[in-house]
Amino acid sequence: MFIENINNANDIKKIDKKNLPVLAEEIRRFLVENVSKTGGHLASNLGVVELTMALHYCLNIDKDKIVWDVGHQAYVHKILTGRRKDFHTLRTLDGICGFPKPKESKYDAFAAGHSSTSISAAFGMAVARDLKHTTEKIFAVIGDGSFTGGMAYEAMNNAGRSGKDIVVILNDNEMSISTNVGALSRHLNDLRTEAAYLNAKERVHNFFDKIPVVGKSMDKAVTAVKDSVKHMIVSGVLFEEMGFNYIGPVDGHNINSLIDVIGNIKNMHGPILLHVKTKKGKGYYFAENDPAKFHGVGKFDIRNGKITKKQSAKSYSAVFGDTLTLLAEKDPLITASSAAMVEGTGLKGFGEKFPERLFDVGIAEQHAVTFCAGLAASGMKPVFAVYSTFLQRGYDQIIHDVCLQELPVIFAIDRAGIVGADGETHQGIFDIAYLMPISNINITAPRNGAELEALLQFALNSGEAFAIRYPRSSIPDDGYTNIPEIKKGKAELIKKGEKIAIISCGSMFETCMEVYESLEKDGFNPMVYNARFLKPMDEEMIKNCCENCDYIFTVEDGIRLGGFGNAVIEKIADLGYKNKTIHNFGFENSFIEHGTREELFERYKLDSKGILEKIRTLIS
Repeated sequence: MFIENINNANDIKKIDKKNLPVLAEEIRRFLVENVSKTGGHLASNLGVVELTMALHYCLNIDKDKIVWDVGHQAYVHKILTGRRKDFHTLRTLDGICGFPKPKESKYDAFAAGHSSTSISAAFGMAVARDLKHTTEKIFAVIGDGSFTGGMAYEAMNNAGRSGKDIVVILNDNEMSISTNVGALSRHLNDLRTEAAYLNAKERVHNFFDKIPVVGKSMDKAVTAVKDSVKHMIVSGVLFEEMGFNYIGPVDGHNINSLIDVIGNIKNMHGPILLHVKTKKGKGYYFAENDPAKFHGVGKFDIRNGKITKKQSAKSYSAVFGDTLTLLAEKDPLITASSAAMVEGTGLKGFGEKFPERLFDVGIAEQHAVTFCAGLAASGMKPVFAVYSTFLQRGYDQIIHDVCLQELPVIFAIDRAGIVGADGETHQGIFDIAYLMPISNINITAPRNGAELEALLQFALNSGEAFAIRYPRSSIPDDGYTNIPEIKKGKAELIKKGEKIAIISCGSMFETCMEVYESLEKDGFNPMVYNARFLKPMDEEMIKNCCENCDYIFTVEDGIRLGGFGNAVIEKIADLGYKNKTIHNFGFENSFIEHGTREELFERYKLDSKGILEKIRTLIS
């Protein structure tokens, strides 16, 4: 097997070109076998096998740089840079990351996890190269989905007018190109990237420059005619207008053709965009037929493509989607928006029932927030379902376009807290801290599915901006399904008690109840609150805790700095209570690595055992 010889960067160059198609199939089998055991981003990686191989075959990977957009298509790159033998640890605790990570390998030029960033980063590297007078080639690989993010066009505009040497590869696995145009474009690409053509083009321009008086005008006239013809037959007008030399589309699964084109392109000058057509999920029947399912997939059975991990109950995402659909049946003003995450956020059913009221704006969170603000300003009740980590990208819009204008936009913040295997770029641990300082927004965290339903209904009827945060997990069977009436800024007293108070935030409720039961066995009678509203905070809850307890513990699945616990300390100080021992359980101000939710809570001592040990230490 040729893949056995790929143990270090540049090993692919030792393989004869005629054997590269065989290596491509071996890599695909390797990906399917390994991802079926660990889970991960399969379809996107199957689609870029030949493209990645061609880049590594043509470039000097020890010097040249490849910047991957989002990064969930960089598995093949990892295999070709010496990480094949560790691939069985993909996305597992202390194993290799599912995204590019410079700390993991010097061949990962830039960390990624969010989309539309590659061109900006690559252009910055190109500018640095020129300032330092070095000669490395800079390539950015970006998918057509990431091109829905405005940042990509901001970078294209900046890089295009610079004239600097940078290559952007558009990995297009959705847009269709007709056969005739494709064939003609391939012919033009072969011609336009040949050294002879480039030299001839230079000689023609030099010839016109030497003609007195009319030379420059003749050159411009010929160029104008050439551009007019090119714009009629080549589908790259937008990129050309932004200053990029457009080449494509080319077949992203013809390895030898890719090597020829990339081999020529790397010697060209100025900004270049190479348009590559690929098939997402290529080589694995089930991924080809359902690329959305195999985009980010859990463990699965290779033989039938079925997911092997069983969920014991409905997820928070599913409860949210079902509840919103039911509420929308009675209220025609309710709309739902997503930033390319309709299925992930539970909105598929809503879209099937109300297609005219579901808006997938693409990977454009900034636009999504302000779009919802526009809906709200016109009397609608917009709900933006978004992962916690991605909402960070719309922070200014939350402040300026929603809260400053007091518009009733509902933020359904999915994947809040620890998400697990996707790691540092995706952990939703910052949303409490970054929303806390903003005026005119309520922050809530349900402890189970029933409370999520109640809070969503309350928020939609409130006429105010609301953030409802919930985790990537199944709904707990905690026995607390009777939800008392929701009142703004009011917590829920679960257990009356004394000396020790435990205030739980959202999904940490089960853990807090386990701690309560252990302390009860130790002879204590702890007070337990479900905070429910993190902002505005229940002042009566704070007074009750301070007047009856000497020890107050807050528990949240976010960072401590600027989080709910810090707000509790401020409130206690404002109310004038002294001589209280207060401890906030949460994550330190750091980025949390990948691993399962259970493993990470245990590692950071936020499981019931870790919390209980700390409480016992403090009260002893």
